Amino acid sequence: MDGAEDQVVPDQHRTTQLTPPVRQAVSQPAPAPQPASVKPPVSQPAPPPATQPVSQERAGAASRPAGDAEREPVARRRTQERAVRRREALLDAAVDLLGEGGFAAVTHRAVAQRAGLPLAATSYYFSCRDDLLAQAFALLVERELTQMRASLGTLPPGPLDALADVLAEAYAFDRPRQLGLWELYLQAGRDPALQSIARAWTDGCDDIVEHVLERAGYPSGRSEVRFVTTLLSGLWLEDVVEARPESRERARDVVARALASIRPGRRLDP
Repeated sequence: MDGAEDQVVPDQHRTTQLTPPVRQAVSQPAPAPQPASVKPPVSQPAPPPATQPVSQERAGAASRPAGDAEREPVARRRTQERAVRRREALLDAAVDLLGEGGFAAVTHRAVAQRAGLPLAATSYYFSCRDDLLAQAFALLVERELTQMRASLGTLPPGPLDALADVLAEAYAFDRPRQLGLWELYLQAGRDPALQSIARAWTDGCDDIVEHVLERAGYPSGRSEVRFVTTLLSGLWLEDVVEARPESRERARDVVARALASIRPGRRLDP
């Protein structure tokens, strides 16, 4: 018994030799081989901000003294005013030639000579002869309507005969100029570029007659205005073309009868 007890090793004194766990090696991907010629990038400095190109005019203006820069608008304005005066002189010359010799008298050379300007000036301000004629026609119409408004704008109230006399005299102005005006008006029937100007003349005359009838107490509807305006235009053209000594007196009588026919409460005498 004693010998057996000596051979028994108590559990609390028994030691167990533990084997440490074996760690498995984790395979890591092999680094990719880099070519021998590849070099790491070298940082470059940022480019300067882009600048707008400076025009020669601005650069010159910056380098010029302040006094020169201030004088530039004045010089430019004077140049523009000179161009306006030259163009108006050419148009005035064309209008004069229309009254003196008619449609055929208006040529580039004749207009430049009358205006006292170089021949090249006409082609500079007007693209062609038709353009020159159209603008001369427009100027004629504008001046004629302005003169008619001035003569009829302060029309005082009065009897029928006085109104007829004023209307009959409304177009009794410069006969040569009106000859050129009517010649271009007829030419507008063949030239579409002149038609809009001819219509502006008719519309302007209608507007003037409408205001005259309104102030005088007459009906001023579309029919009455067209009736009186058409009558005046026919008498006007007849007087300009025929130049009869008694044409003005005849015109007054006809206009008076026309006004009597549209006046409310008035009977037209036989």
